[in-house]
Amino acid sequence: MIPQVRKLDSYRSFTAHLRALGVDMPVDEILEPGGALSRPITIRDGSAGELHVPNRFAILPMEGWDGTADGRPTDLVQRRWQRFAAGGAGLVWAEATAVCHEGRANPHQLLIDASTVGQLAVLRRLFGDGQVVGLQLTHSGRYSRPDGVPAPRTAYQHPLLDGPSGASDATLISDGELDDLVGVFVDRAVLAGEAGFDFVDVKACHGYLGHELLSAHDRGGRYGGDFTNRTRFMRSIIEGIRAAAPGLAIGVRFSVFDTVPYVPGPDGVGIPATSGPYRYAFGADGQGRGVDLYEPLALVDMLRAAGVGLLCTTAGSPYYCPHVQRPAFFPPSDGYLPPEDPLVGVARQIAVTGELARHAPEMVVIGSGYSYLQEWLPNVAQAAIAAGQASIVGLGRMALSYPELPLDVLAGRPLRRPLLCRTFSDCTTAPRAGLVSGCYPLDPFYKARPERVQLAAVKRRTKLVGER
Repeated sequence: MIPQVRKLDSYRSFTAHLRALGVDMPVDEILEPGGALSRPITIRDGSAGELHVPNRFAILPMEGWDGTADGRPTDLVQRRWQRFAAGGAGLVWAEATAVCHEGRANPHQLLIDASTVGQLAVLRRLFGDGQVVGLQLTHSGRYSRPDGVPAPRTAYQHPLLDGPSGASDATLISDGELDDLVGVFVDRAVLAGEAGFDFVDVKACHGYLGHELLSAHDRGGRYGGDFTNRTRFMRSIIEGIRAAAPGLAIGVRFSVFDTVPYVPGPDGVGIPATSGPYRYAFGADGQGRGVDLYEPLALVDMLRAAGVGLLCTTAGSPYYCPHVQRPAFFPPSDGYLPPEDPLVGVARQIAVTGELARHAPEMVVIGSGYSYLQEWLPNVAQAAIAAGQASIVGLGRMALSYPELPLDVLAGRPLRRPLLCRTFSDCTTAPRAGLVSGCYPLDPFYKARPERVQLAAVKRRTKLVGER
């Protein structure tokens, strides 16, 4: 039986449980006012110069489901960004924003083009002068659903993912289309710079196009096969941005490792979808169950040579291995029960981030996967920063329910426990059901919205289906 982390309510019980799991996770018993989390840090970009981050907290990029049909921000988007702006994080890695309609993951995802950039500039101006703010540029590739139904553009045929992602009959994206898409990314980066963003992210994580290309071993042509070809898309975009917008810094968020897809087993617990060799996971062993950092470290070296000074780590994908990507006690309604204590997943991401940080100490490396720690998040974050296992700690789901956590921690105030994300996964279940994104269990604003009733009905229906 996996104990919920919120029940590990003393330093002794928390660390004893980590020892019982055989998990090596940094954690401090006492938070230090003015300690590691409050220290500023400087990002050094090879073209844009220096960006000064006032503390060691970041808001991570998440995918919104509450823009307009043509990709413009709504009042809901503005409210979310205002909360991030007021929350005290020194760096905000703003949400996944599609570079073209065909690459949107949902019909209400933000889109950046000439028609929307003015409104994105208004969002950027919500933030204070001291905060560093970037914009994640994305193409959803296999998981594109711009009009609400699967419209995948895949890098290669995948024996396990083609069916579930609706890509069984999809046409692979061609080299010529990828060449054109490089130009689109560069054009959108220029627009982001004009809107006032300090940096853009060339996204390569979570099974989306930039990530899938990293594992395109079986693809022919200039974008598949060896490491040089599989990294060509990312490298070409970065080179194009350097030429077109030399004053704009570049960050990269990438899935450092991936795994074999998981499916619910007979008891609802996640199990690997295959027991044989698995060659489709970047940063994994040949079985898709262990981590192999040879190519991820080579990717870091490539980015360092390109002058990229900012990395954000993550792992896997929310579509086929969510327990790896975002450890949680409660799965989304269409997911599976965790096959391991979520603390194991948190520790895995912290350890891998630490390997990258040690490999490239001159780069700023943001860690992910911390939300499941709940009450222990600041204690682990402080210890991880002090130990050099990350430069900055990123907040994802936690920022939806408790965006002011950085302010409270940096001011030495007690955490507001009713706001702590408990990883209920409603922020995933709701948008997958076509509802707007938000924290329905803990944010009073979303509790009062009519979608909460619809969400409850969706969860009941899904539970009933799962019990049949």
